[in-house]
Amino acid sequence: MLNMKQYSKDWKIGQIMSLESLFQQIEQEEWIDIPQGWLQGRTIFGGLVAGMLVYKAIATIHDPVKKLLSCSVTFVGPVEETPVKLTAEILRQGKSVTTIEVRLWQNEAVQSILIASFGSQRDSKIQVSLEPQAPDFPPLNQINIVPKYLPFPECVKNFQLAWTEGNYPMSGSKQPDFSGWCRFDPELHANREMNVSDIMTLMDVWPPGVLPMFKLPAPASTLTWQVTFIHPLQNQLNDWFKYKVITDFAEHGYATEHAYLWDEQNRLIAIARQTVTVFT
Repeated sequence: MLNMKQYSKDWKIGQIMSLESLFQQIEQEEWIDIPQGWLQGRTIFGGLVAGMLVYKAIATIHDPVKKLLSCSVTFVGPVEETPVKLTAEILRQGKSVTTIEVRLWQNEAVQSILIASFGSQRDSKIQVSLEPQAPDFPPLNQINIVPKYLPFPECVKNFQLAWTEGNYPMSGSKQPDFSGWCRFDPELHANREMNVSDIMTLMDVWPPGVLPMFKLPAPASTLTWQVTFIHPLQNQLNDWFKYKVITDFAEHGYATEHAYLWDEQNRLIAIARQTVTVFT
């Protein structure tokens, strides 16, 4: 259990490196400094790692016409709060689709891998719109934002979360899953145009769907994470988003789940599927 008094005392806004500064490092440097304030237990928050990998892919392809269609992240090993190296290799570059692999290196080993597909739009006669309807959440002026003093991992301080359905992690619930509002905390992150790396970082702040079933703190971590992007981003960094997670199956120490992210205008932004390791 985190020592929340010491945690609150040590939390200093001045220590937070903006995501924009981090992304500039990725464009310009071989070795990247991991910013403070993003720990998830003893390791770096997986959403930040995923966001870094995606940004490296975007910077390498360097083609605004080709948008991120889908990506898959495998968290091979723990990433520490020390410098990392990102390497990228374009596996295939076609007329419409480019596929790229990005690796994050630390301690002379690969700790995370991204496979991503970028594509340009094409004319097509096939059009299907069966996307799930956005949930009807309470209005933003009626939500209860999760207090900063609760024993959530350090990285969660970068965001504002408000549960609208389901239970908090480690509440001993008989049922998994939850939904809620989320955004980057505007007191820590200045507003600007949002990019897909930001979305990867934001979407992963929510815990696995089975965590409300935990009665006591115990490890649980993402093994693989696949994200498909639906509607293009038309959002600012401080905008609110809706999130909903559904657990499909959990047994023998693993869980599989899928999740949706909508913007405040109820446009479906992303669909994710995740395999989680559970140590309880």
